[in-house]
Amino acid sequence: MGRRRKTRTHLKGEVAKDASDSSAPKSFIIKHGQVGSSISQLVRDMRKVMEPNTASRLRKERNRNKLKDYLTLAPALHVTHLLAFTLTEIAPSLRIVRLSNGPTLSFRIERYSLMKDIMNTSKRARSIGMEYLTPPLLVLASFPPPGPNTPPHLSLVMKAFQSLFPSLSPQNLTLSSARRVVLVAYNPDRDTIDLRHHIITVKPYGVSKRVRRVLEGVTTKSTTGSVLDLGNEKDVADFLLRRRGEPGPDGGYESAASSAESAAGDDANAVHLADDYVGRNNKKGQRRAVRLDEVGPRLELRLVKITEGVPGKEGAVMYHEFVKKSKKEISAQNAAHAAKEKLRKERRVEQERNVARKKAEKAKGGEDIDLDDEGEKENDDGDADGVEDDWDNEEEISDGEESEMDESEEESSGNEEDLRPNKRVKVRGKG
Repeated sequence: MGRRRKTRTHLKGEVAKDASDSSAPKSFIIKHGQVGSSISQLVRDMRKVMEPNTASRLRKERNRNKLKDYLTLAPALHVTHLLAFTLTEIAPSLRIVRLSNGPTLSFRIERYSLMKDIMNTSKRARSIGMEYLTPPLLVLASFPPPGPNTPPHLSLVMKAFQSLFPSLSPQNLTLSSARRVVLVAYNPDRDTIDLRHHIITVKPYGVSKRVRRVLEGVTTKSTTGSVLDLGNEKDVADFLLRRRGEPGPDGGYESAASSAESAAGDDANAVHLADDYVGRNNKKGQRRAVRLDEVGPRLELRLVKITEGVPGKEGAVMYHEFVKKSKKEISAQNAAHAAKEKLRKERRVEQERNVARKKAEKAKGGEDIDLDDEGEKENDDGDADGVEDDWDNEEEISDGEESEMDESEEESSGNEEDLRPNKRVKVRGKG
């Protein structure tokens, strides 16, 4: 009998290399404070978006957990980003923290839609499954190009979103691993950032929807089996060539031009597959129409503040939408932060000095003991007899046996005889 190969938990080749890539950014997505059920569901949806390089299920996630707990735990697990959702009096908010030195970007969530809301409003039902085994592709749209007139905070926002996802290498990227797309678009009219999540679907090109249903085997649930339901049709031509919305063949059939209009995709969306792709008959070199199906969640974010450092160790405010300060106030704030940082470093240096001093004292005490031992060894080698006499004298003096013997010389022998039976009784009891 051949040896069973484990394919579900033991990955090989490029898949194993990607899964074990330590350079890929990893994230914690948490809820901070008391939030409702909608924000909790939004947190779970965002974890799906960031799959597979995120903690999908935090076992010890409780309402009493503080943000400091995650900041302390993250470096040990090589976590590079922390996304914290919280609920304020005005609106929900999102903080993106770059560990472990910052910066921290604070957003206000203007509007959001959950994944289940998008799926309920979509005409095409999507199954959630194998698409989340590979990281998504990031697309940044409508951001102004870097330049002297570009606001510096927008460039920082772009870099922050880019650092959330692993970098792509066209030479090593396989076509079958490109399953999802995360779209981050800047809206200059509203000065907001829109986040969308899509799944890539590939369909046959130049084939009408009805023919494609026959080829792909789109079925209806029935007790007899999974077959295409043509019970209401007199002829297969009624199903394939009937115009849209027509109840029967009396209204006429589709022509070649009208059939081409109903084909999946157009020339702009049609591509030749460079490699085999997931799905039926999606082989290398085949012409296919590519489409993006939105699965959610959907977020509209407004940047509020950018600060140096992480929560609890914030530095200077790099950008604030609602608070504008003069140059004098900015310089005073920078001086205050510099003084605070200087004091923190001095305390750290003092603490390290104290720790080193204690270690030195401890090591010095150990060395003294070792030196005494070495001296004793040298004396043993030089004059062993004299050392033995000294040790005997020291033992007699230290134990106080000499004084006890002087006091016990005048005692009668009857006391010794009284003690002897007691020792014999103990020996007999033991035996």
